[in-house]
Amino acid sequence: MSDALLAAYDAVLFDLDGTVYHGTRVIPGAPETVRAAREHGTPVRFVTNNASKAPGEVVDHLTGLGMPADTDEVHTSAQAGVQLLKERLEAGAEVLVVGTESLAAEVAGAGLKPVRENGDDVRAVVQGHSPDNTWAALAEACLAIRAGALWVACNVDATLPSERGLLPGNGSMVAALRTATDVEPLVAGKPQPLLFETAAKSAGAERPLVVGDRLDTDIAGAVAAGIDSLVVLSGVATPKQLIEAVPAERATYLAQDLTALEAKADDLRIGPRPGWSVTTENGVLEATGDGDDLDLLRALCHTAWETGVTELGERAKAKFA
Repeated sequence: MSDALLAAYDAVLFDLDGTVYHGTRVIPGAPETVRAAREHGTPVRFVTNNASKAPGEVVDHLTGLGMPADTDEVHTSAQAGVQLLKERLEAGAEVLVVGTESLAAEVAGAGLKPVRENGDDVRAVVQGHSPDNTWAALAEACLAIRAGALWVACNVDATLPSERGLLPGNGSMVAALRTATDVEPLVAGKPQPLLFETAAKSAGAERPLVVGDRLDTDIAGAVAAGIDSLVVLSGVATPKQLIEAVPAERATYLAQDLTALEAKADDLRIGPRPGWSVTTENGVLEATGDGDDLDLLRALCHTAWETGVTELGERAKAKFA
C-alpha cells in the first residue's frame, strides 16, 4: 500500500455520478475502494455537481449502495450555490428557485426566502438540476433575470450520467435560459474551484486527490484549484477527449475506474510508458510496441499534450477511435 496512489495523498475527493455510481447502479469495486481509503486513514469526501439532492439524501443513496457516509463528507453544488447567494444578498432576500425542494431548503437554511414565482421583490435566481423542472419554471426565471436578478447556476453539466445512459443535465437547462436572456450566470459548482477547496479544507487536507470522470468539470475544477487528479473512464470521458484535452482539463493520472486507487501511482501517471513508443510523423500519432491498452493511452496523451498533435495513426485508431 505504501506505493499505491491512495498513499500519496491525504484526502480523496470523489465525484459521484459516473465515478462512484450510475444512478442506482454502483460502479463495481467502489464500496471496497472507499472502504480501503477509510481503513488506510485517508479522509474521503463526496463532491457532486448534482444539486437535486440534499447531503442527507446523498448519504442515504451511498449507504444503500454499500458506502456508508456522513453528511459532513458530502459537498454539493447546491451548497456552493447558496453560499454564493448568501455572500451577495441581505438576510431574508427573495430567491427564485429553479430546482428541487432540497435546493429550496438550502436557500431557506441560509436565511434567505425561497419562492417559485417572479415578483417585484425577487433579488436572485438559483438554478439546479431537477427532473421536474418545467418550461413554466424557466419562464419565471427568465422574467426575473431579465429584470436584473442575480443568476446563480449550481452547475453547467450538459449531461447527467444514469444507468440508462447520458441524460440532459442542468447545463442544458442553463443554456436555454442563457439563450432567452443573453445573460451569463454565476457558476457555483465544478469547474469553479470552490467545491474542491471547501471539501479539502473540511478534511484538513494539504495534498488531496480528485477522482472524476468529466474533463470539463471534475478535472478542470481540480486544475483550477491546483489539485492533482485521477480521470476515470467509467463515466463521460472518452479516449478521444483525453488526447485532445486542453491544458486546463488535463489530469495527472488515468485509470479505467476508481479501483485504481490501490494500484501503484507510477503505473497510473500520464506520461511515457514502458513497452510503448509514441512519435509524431506527418502530423499523426504513431504507436509502436506492445502492452496494456491504458498504458498506450497514457503515452498517447503525453505526446499529444507535448506536441499538439492529436490525430491517431492506424495502430492507435484501431484501439481508441
